[in-house]
Amino acid sequence: MRRYLTIEKSVKHCPSPGMLDVFLLQVSVRPDQTFILYQDQAHTYKDIDLKSNQAAWALREHAKLTKGDCVSIFAANEPAYVWVWLALSKLGCPMACLNYNIRTKSFLHCFKISGAKVLIATPALKDAIDEVLPTLLEEGVLVYYLSRDSFYDGTHSLLDKVEASSEDPIPPSFRSDIPPHAPAVYIYTSGTTGHPKAAALSQTRVLTSCTVTLLTDLTSNDVLYIPLPLYHSAGLLIGLRGCIQVGATCLLRNKFSVTEFWNDCRKYNVTAFQYIGEILRYLCNTPKKDNDKHHNVRFALGNGLRTDVWREFKNRFGNITLYEFYGATEGNAFLFNYSNKEGAIGRYNIFLRLLQPFEVIKFDLERNEPVLDHRGHCIKAARGEPGLLIAKIVSTNPFEGYAGNKSQTEKKIFQNVLKKGDMYFNSGDLAVIDKEGFVYFHDRIGDTFRWKGENVATTEVEDILLTVDFIDQCNVFGVPVPYHEGRIGMASIKIKQDKSFDGEKLYDKVADYLPNYSRPCFIRIQDSIEVTGTFKQYKMELVKEGFNPDAIKDPMFFLDEKVKSYIPMNNRIYQDILEKKLKL
Repeated sequence: MRRYLTIEKSVKHCPSPGMLDVFLLQVSVRPDQTFILYQDQAHTYKDIDLKSNQAAWALREHAKLTKGDCVSIFAANEPAYVWVWLALSKLGCPMACLNYNIRTKSFLHCFKISGAKVLIATPALKDAIDEVLPTLLEEGVLVYYLSRDSFYDGTHSLLDKVEASSEDPIPPSFRSDIPPHAPAVYIYTSGTTGHPKAAALSQTRVLTSCTVTLLTDLTSNDVLYIPLPLYHSAGLLIGLRGCIQVGATCLLRNKFSVTEFWNDCRKYNVTAFQYIGEILRYLCNTPKKDNDKHHNVRFALGNGLRTDVWREFKNRFGNITLYEFYGATEGNAFLFNYSNKEGAIGRYNIFLRLLQPFEVIKFDLERNEPVLDHRGHCIKAARGEPGLLIAKIVSTNPFEGYAGNKSQTEKKIFQNVLKKGDMYFNSGDLAVIDKEGFVYFHDRIGDTFRWKGENVATTEVEDILLTVDFIDQCNVFGVPVPYHEGRIGMASIKIKQDKSFDGEKLYDKVADYLPNYSRPCFIRIQDSIEVTGTFKQYKMELVKEGFNPDAIKDPMFFLDEKVKSYIPMNNRIYQDILEKKLKL
């Protein structure tokens, strides 16, 4: 934390210091140090500063940008993403970070709610732009491609204009008087259900977002590998922003590659990397090699790491310190596993409660609402009992809400929680605090389901299934069954290469480790498990498709207690279930 305070003192002369001030300080301190590594290119802090100056002048002249105008960027990880962000910051313009996987209606929704009138895109995504271009042009949107040549379709080239512009510094007056609460970036939720929401992150939030990285031992001598998308807060604000804070080097890759990951680490002398969700599991599932421990990685920073993978990863790839944390892009709840306790996301202590007070409260999954006492207040969950994680909304720990979506913002706020007048942010996540005060992620509210009067946590079932030797990936969810209360378990799985499905082996595993209400009744085999750009699994479409063998082309299996195996699912079994001839 000492490094953060040192930089903060250095920019104290600024009327409203922000991320840009920290970057400019690093340019003055270490102009020739490599800031961005990308493919076989190295860009120094000075290089990126000058390029962002050129971009700012070009956008001011050609797009007529002025302070407060929002610009959307639609691109994969590359140096241009960084210097465009800095250029917009120099002009006092917020940036909307569009997920490069969105298309048509979802694209237009995300673009419009940011209020942007300018779009900057990579030519590689031209097909996606073409689908919505008539609508954009009709609404007066200026579309710029990161190219030197125009496509003569109403869009504009940007690189040629940037290269023709001055490298002179941008006057601070262009961005003066921007209040700390003004939006700096818009980061979108993954949109696993419905349209994505745009979290409006303020100048202050972006400035302090590096706190996560500073809790590690990242220094200016490190090379931090960011295989995560920059359109997400983890890559942009924790990774890139963290590098800016300490003057470190950042290695970018367009998209995460499990086959090239360790080669990249060795080639670029990586000393730290970020992870999210299943990345470490993917790495553990690769064939073992003699050089698995031949690298210079000291630590990794991320979230969503399960205990079994934690152990396997460290045993196989060496004594890499794993810094697990918990936090939502738009939320005010933050936890950090400073003691490196396997599987934990943090620890409940008096200091954290003072800085960012949070609670775990009893939650009724069937009614999808908190359990209340006779006074109408929430009830704290007991130690060891899963409950809803909520964080208190106070002036020092605000919830900034969603752009253009007041109703969604209000839905995330609980009022009069523990006493009259208090307000808490609803994380939407279930957590457990053990007797020692360690906090563990349990499941998401939308993922947990009830069957036979019991709550089933999908993450716990997935942990068991992934120990079966032929299962590479899995996605567990509950599907409705006619004439039955709740939802019954179903698992979509991907089989490992050179392996085959074994119904008896899978049955033995679930029978040994899971209670009967948690055992997946249906297994669906897929060629791939669809995930978002940040490796969150899509469940809603699978839930809607259910377990009808006539409607699903993928192979399916049914848990048959009589033969103690998973047998091929067929129309006869399906009809017996519908006609209540088969007991579930």
